[in-house]
Amino acid sequence: METKQIKFWDSYKSSEEASAAWDKKSNELKNKAPLKIGRMRFDLPGIRSSTRKNLRFKAMTYLMKHDKKRVFPKYFLKQPITYGISMIQSYMKKKAYKRDGDFFLYGIESQGEFNDLLQDQNSVLAVGFSYCHKPFECPSERFTEDCIHDAENPVCRQCFIGKCMNSLPDERTVPMVIPTVHYIGEKMFELTHQHPDKKILFIITACELTLEMFADWGNMIKIRGLGVRLDGMICNTMKAFEASEEGVKPGLTVVLDDTEQQVLDLLTQRRNAVRTGSFRLMAGDSNE
Repeated sequence: METKQIKFWDSYKSSEEASAAWDKKSNELKNKAPLKIGRMRFDLPGIRSSTRKNLRFKAMTYLMKHDKKRVFPKYFLKQPITYGISMIQSYMKKKAYKRDGDFFLYGIESQGEFNDLLQDQNSVLAVGFSYCHKPFECPSERFTEDCIHDAENPVCRQCFIGKCMNSLPDERTVPMVIPTVHYIGEKMFELTHQHPDKKILFIITACELTLEMFADWGNMIKIRGLGVRLDGMICNTMKAFEASEEGVKPGLTVVLDDTEQQVLDLLTQRRNAVRTGSFRLMAGDSNE
């Protein structure tokens, strides 16, 4: 019988204690045997100007053309009128999202609104990380949806994804590593159909190009959440993006330090709400 892995955070009384203990060992490992970084740049434009031209059309063309598992028709045809109206409404907007620093806001007006939604007892939170900021030494390999997030593994212990995975509660939370943009769409569709009576929330990390391409799909499904912009060796052209979607990604991407802490703070809010049972009944919800 398989033994369930105990997450690092579950061994501590508070998230603050767990985070401090994690960081202490992580810093020791970084000084003793740091992970490879490779060539790194932080001055690349999020999306090249030539790529940005007609990007929404390019995105729809790409998403439909490369939909190998036929995710779009499989789910779209279940609610064609609802999804069709939502998609048209999204395309009629000049921007399919709002932006606040490194955060792309989908279906919400502010980070404060999202903070409130994290406390909603009638919600399921998906937390996803793009494979391209897995370490080169990742024991699960980079271009996969796998992640062992083993707190005793020296690679996982230095990895931001590993830290986040270990801080997530098991209940009402769906962790995932994202190999392709279609994977995001498939998982979001699945969650909305598995939990028709729940609010589907998400936090995902991705390059700016992916966050732009995903926006109209997200609005079509009417999910709400935050896209976290990656920096470093990002994909900012369609050519680089398409190569990345096939697992060709020689460089690393990162979440910037200040943004990392903001993400961890959000995950702590969610964890505390789940663990203490301090969820709130939001307007429009009903008791289960």
